[in-house]
Amino acid sequence: MSETVTHLQRALYPLLRPFSWVYGGLMRVRAGLYRRGLLPRWEAPALTVSVGNIGWGGTGKTPVADWLLGWAESKSIPVALLTRGYRAKPKHLPYEVKPGALAEEAGDEPLMLARAHQNALVMVDPVRSRAGRLAVQKAHPELIILDDGFQHMAVKRHVNLVLLRPEDLREGWNRVIPAGSWREPEAALRRADAFMIKVGPKGFALLKPRIQERLSRYGKPVFSFRLAPTGLRSVIGGETIRDFEGAPYLLATGVGDPAQVRATAEAYFGYPPKKHRVFRDHHTYSKQDALDLAQEAARLGCAAVLCTPKDAVKLGSMCTEVFWQFDLSLEFGPSTLGKNSKFSTWWDRRYDSFRLRREDRIEHEADYKARH
Repeated sequence: MSETVTHLQRALYPLLRPFSWVYGGLMRVRAGLYRRGLLPRWEAPALTVSVGNIGWGGTGKTPVADWLLGWAESKSIPVALLTRGYRAKPKHLPYEVKPGALAEEAGDEPLMLARAHQNALVMVDPVRSRAGRLAVQKAHPELIILDDGFQHMAVKRHVNLVLLRPEDLREGWNRVIPAGSWREPEAALRRADAFMIKVGPKGFALLKPRIQERLSRYGKPVFSFRLAPTGLRSVIGGETIRDFEGAPYLLATGVGDPAQVRATAEAYFGYPPKKHRVFRDHHTYSKQDALDLAQEAARLGCAAVLCTPKDAVKLGSMCTEVFWQFDLSLEFGPSTLGKNSKFSTWWDRRYDSFRLRREDRIEHEADYKARH
């Protein structure tokens, strides 16, 4: 579906471009109203980091949010994640996502994160300032992650992480809706504190001329990262294995960039899937879908149905023993700060800097109250 839309946008670009100017102009006006304080913004009493992007597509927001949650847990930092919960249908708002929640209520990605980080507070609400206030009351977090938050300016953030696809730096550059995938025009990138691109070291090296041409003017670091499979996990039993030992498999995906998942699978196993069943992003799987996938795998002589963790959350108990998911690890690669300067180091320093400034401010306010 997304590929069809992209092809249409390219074919009709001259006709759609004037509408992009109108849409982009409206988004600039909206950003200006927030910047001048003419539209209300809520600021949390904690470091708030937005993990967002300039356009639609699989930029890796959820894996980066997952890494930040894990980082906070490793340092015993209370953390909350605020998300609109795309296609979620909670019974009430704000909705606190528990590990045992239903995928249709919580949304696939919030549920996946809540299960992986049970000490974190994951809140679903399109009105993220409302969810943030409740999160502060319930858990007193010291770090708040604003999922898909680059355009959600009703919540003030202290760090803006802007994720880009390689094509955003090439043919997709500054192609705003409806003529392209960008939600805002190029000028919005001035709000970024850092850029992140989901690409391996070789791809990052090939992108360097584009990075220099497109992003150097903003004076912000550009980091690379990729998702690397570390093994396979049974969806229903949790058993882990290294691979399928050369056996054929059926690949099933309901994600934003299915081609990238296929490429990852081919690189990991050394051979392609017997077939790739592509569902639309955030597809709600039914029992019939699970049954059809298992039967199709059997007809093709496949030993397994392989899916992503995002798909596995929604398939859940509908699976049989033939369903497996990737175990994935986020790996940081080279950056524009130097070969050995990775995002994790930059983030450590950024968080420590904010914490020290906050402690100084609290101490100053306490001294002021004591004197007056």
